[in-house]
Amino acid sequence: MLAVERKASRDVIGWCGLVDSGRGAVGEPELAFELLHRSWRQGYATEASFAVLERARSSGYERLWATVWDWNTASRRVLAKVGFTETDRKEVDAVHGTTLFTTGRL
Repeated sequence: MLAVERKASRDVIGWCGLVDSGRGAVGEPELAFELLHRSWRQGYATEASFAVLERARSSGYERLWATVWDWNTASRRVLAKVGFTETDRKEVDAVHGTTLFTTGRL
């Protein structure tokens, strides 16, 4: 994971990176991000995700995936902006809702 830091104020507002959660295909890590509420809706998740995707591309990855709760429209928008598409794969959790699986080609 990498810290997401605003350039001007140099404060850390979250994290973004690649993880191996064991739920995806072998050799295809998951893009993951989480930001503090005060920094939402300012483009930071998109910018951080693009940076991580560029690093993944230069490291030789060809495809990544990500999961997102079906109710999290903001994160679904971020994933769409950075080129991920939703698949038919879903996992239903009685407490938290449905997890959607997305993939992105690099």
